[in-house]
Amino acid sequence: MANSLIGRDMAVDLGTANTLVYVRGRGVVLDEPSVVAVNESTGEVLAVGHEAKQMTGRTPGPISVVRPLRDGVIADFEATEQMLRFFIAQIHRRRYLAKPRLVICVPSGITAVEQRAVKEVGYLAGARRVSVIEEPMAAAIGAGLPVHEATGNMIVDIGGGTTEVAVISLGGIVASTSVRTAGDDLDQAILGWFKKEHSLMLGESTAEQLKIAVGSAWPRLAEPDADVRGRDLVSGLPRTVVVSSAEVRRALDDPLNAIVDAVRETLDQTPPELVGDIVDRGMVVTGGGALLAGLGERLGDETGMPVHVADHPLTSVVVGAGRCVEEYDALQQVLVADRRRSA
Repeated sequence: MANSLIGRDMAVDLGTANTLVYVRGRGVVLDEPSVVAVNESTGEVLAVGHEAKQMTGRTPGPISVVRPLRDGVIADFEATEQMLRFFIAQIHRRRYLAKPRLVICVPSGITAVEQRAVKEVGYLAGARRVSVIEEPMAAAIGAGLPVHEATGNMIVDIGGGTTEVAVISLGGIVASTSVRTAGDDLDQAILGWFKKEHSLMLGESTAEQLKIAVGSAWPRLAEPDADVRGRDLVSGLPRTVVVSSAEVRRALDDPLNAIVDAVRETLDQTPPELVGDIVDRGMVVTGGGALLAGLGERLGDETGMPVHVADHPLTSVVVGAGRCVEEYDALQQVLVADRRRSA
């Protein structure tokens, strides 16, 4: 019994696009979109996760679908708390168990106020102790990098709301850049491009599907075309256009340049010895954005460094935070120190 009490500690990757939960001794048990459907008139939560995401853009008047996290930080406190409580309740079916310890991942550029909000959400959702770990550190541990050694490890974590670039050595972050340009901005760039070039209004999920199907950061051998359906801004009627992979790549240019600039800026802040290590070993790209075709080639071309895409880019942050849960005492130093003891 004591074992099952200890075994319920969790790591949570509260992402802008998806929330993942790792339970001690069981691995990643939950991966759902960070979306909540709320009835505005009663304040009641109707659906969370996959179920709520399917309602996006399809709801009647009083029901609104919200994404409680924007740019990697909490935008809607109550909805975030409800969502986290719902996910924890799904895993903690047996209520009599001890309250879990939580390790929550936060962006490296987060302010003290934003960090306190994350911890507060954890306590309100039923945790007995909440620790936070910076996302690039969690991603590096999850991608299997030797973060405790005296060598430079560079990680580029492209999520839904933020891109985190960090150089890690001896269990600490030596240089980092956090930019609020990531997967969501790639979708928005596609929406903007179609508005401007084709006078076509797309839905957000259509833009995301297009990015996944034909989006790329670097020219490919096969450049597939795609049929895109949307609403004509002039006539207001549905219209279909055929676009090439190359055109979608042009649409993605600005946000991709911002991500490349963040990598350059981090290299600029990095001590020369560690830069030498990174030139030898390369950088590791992780997060959902790592799945964009040709991203490694583009980063490699722009920086002149070897680029490796992590084996499981979508889960490396939560797996890294999960390692901290499994080896809580051994990995205590990589958690962000409490600025003040709360709760």
